[in-house]
Amino acid sequence: MLLVLQPPDAAAQDNQKAAQTGMKFLSASTNPRAAAVGNAVTTFELGSASMFYNPAGMARMNTTGHFGAGVMQWIADINYNQGSLAFAPSDGKYGVFGVSATFVDYGDLEGTIRADNDQGFEETGTFGPSAYAVGIGYAIPITDRVSIGGGAKFVRQDLGESVMTRAGATQSNTVSTPAFDFGVIYDTGFRGVTFAFSARNFSSEVTYEEESFELPLTLTIGLSADVINLLNSQAAFSENHSFLVTVDGQTPRDFSEQVRVGGEYTFMDTFSLRAGYSVPRGDFAEGLSLGGGLNVSVGDLQLGADYAYTTYDIFDGVNRVAIDIGF
Repeated sequence: MLLVLQPPDAAAQDNQKAAQTGMKFLSASTNPRAAAVGNAVTTFELGSASMFYNPAGMARMNTTGHFGAGVMQWIADINYNQGSLAFAPSDGKYGVFGVSATFVDYGDLEGTIRADNDQGFEETGTFGPSAYAVGIGYAIPITDRVSIGGGAKFVRQDLGESVMTRAGATQSNTVSTPAFDFGVIYDTGFRGVTFAFSARNFSSEVTYEEESFELPLTLTIGLSADVINLLNSQAAFSENHSFLVTVDGQTPRDFSEQVRVGGEYTFMDTFSLRAGYSVPRGDFAEGLSLGGGLNVSVGDLQLGADYAYTTYDIFDGVNRVAIDIGF
């Protein structure tokens, strides 16, 4: 987090990193709980959804299994669909195993080819770009306070076929690569104070024709604490109320460093209200994020639903909805 305190001219140099990576869909946050607290969730235990942020977060699941699914209506009518499943055999004795998937639909775009007419181009029909990432993850608590986790995923992006000649010759624009994530969470044991570190999207370079690029590698350090537990010594009050404050220092490969802050108030482990923000402003001048959640127990099942809304300076707001089931 100290990196964001660098002199202004150094920060300006960091802006030159913009547009240096590809497959940016890997940086989008689909989970509404994460988005609502400004994506400052490196220390969070999100069940199977932790594989999208810090895989160590699923090491201490309080159920044998967990399933999560979410959708996000992104800018420019781009739609994200995400799902994850985790399983802890033998009460977690051998760790927690998980699988995850993200699918992106960019909608239909109109293709063109250069032509000697008044418009300067001719239409070649519509095409539909798409992308997906499917992966596996593993996490385990190595002590009563330290958890580690990692994951591997296969990433593929299809930008459709390019019409190269008026005769209709086409060229494919599809690339794929493996990528890797890992993370660590340390619970201090002092009234909910937790530290964490994660690194996401390690991979080799990917090439479209002549130009090579890397995936959006992101390094994050996080700190969170339950303020009510930290300041209030009355156990009965702390059992029914919690106010988690979280801060992440993030270093992306293609943007200047950021500090993300968020808060989550929860009543009786059932109702949650959330808010988050990033400084300096994030991708596309991301603004304030707000959201809420509901968690209930039905027999042996733990059911949850979350919603988040994020504002942007020059785009419409983004909605996210997700459900999760612990079993």
